[in-house]
Amino acid sequence: MTLQQLKYILAIVHCGSISEAAKQLYISQPSLSSAVKEIEEEFGIEIFVRSPKGIALTSEGIEFLAYARQVVEQAELMEQRYLNKRPSRKLCSISTQHYAFAVQAFVALMKTLGETEYECTLRETRTHEIIEDVRNLRSEIGILYLSEFNRKVITKLLRDHDLKFHPLFTAKPHVFISVHHPLAQREMLEMDELDEYPCLVFEQGEYNSFYFAEEILSTRSYRKKILVSDRATLFNLLIGLNGYTISSGVLNQDVYGGLIKPVRLKTDEDMLIGYITNQKTSLSRLGQLYVEKLKEVVARAGHELLS
Repeated sequence: MTLQQLKYILAIVHCGSISEAAKQLYISQPSLSSAVKEIEEEFGIEIFVRSPKGIALTSEGIEFLAYARQVVEQAELMEQRYLNKRPSRKLCSISTQHYAFAVQAFVALMKTLGETEYECTLRETRTHEIIEDVRNLRSEIGILYLSEFNRKVITKLLRDHDLKFHPLFTAKPHVFISVHHPLAQREMLEMDELDEYPCLVFEQGEYNSFYFAEEILSTRSYRKKILVSDRATLFNLLIGLNGYTISSGVLNQDVYGGLIKPVRLKTDEDMLIGYITNQKTSLSRLGQLYVEKLKEVVARAGHELLS
């Protein structure tokens, strides 16, 4: 085993594929695959599982990765101390449901890095993929919500994958609508009042289960429903079609130019929003800093922090 081989493993996990890691490392894919195989044979473990969809860390691989990160970080600290080497570029990856506050926190994190070299990833993606990203350590942190309806299913899935849910705040559900929407001046809306308008929801791909929906009341029958895959499209449809979506109510008006507003939805359901981490490893310094920024954004929005 060499230090370079450990760095190769970290690069593969960060990139999510051997081919992409090989490009970034400027080595051939066969050479990188061979380096991984040598480590696996030396330690008698299987680090990655290969499939048509790509690679994933095994349970042995997750444990190995935790040790590899510690070794590489300690080696870099020694090189900085005794060889005056520059710190390596900082890495951080976050997966999240489509929340503006998660983006705000990411922006705040990037600003703290200043001139430091970094390579960070923010993935707004589907619920199941968030869980898979954190399980396979493609992302350090995943942001999602629990409700009375999905809590049992999501909690079991997290437990089965050795993931931990950290509560951030409890949100009262709101609908996001255009400021020019016919109902925009209301302080609270009931679902029946929205029936004539298109309901916009984030599609969940092959895992299109009610339990993975980003919006509460996912089992309700809607007269008009549009599935979208990204937040920009959703907000354009909110404005263009007088549509609506159900979310936490935390909205950065600076991003949307004051064209979208949250209106409280009359329902007994709450959204417990938080982040998940992998219990087999600890957060990097950047991961810890991102959580701090998350809490700052949430607190500024007027929500009481739960952790």
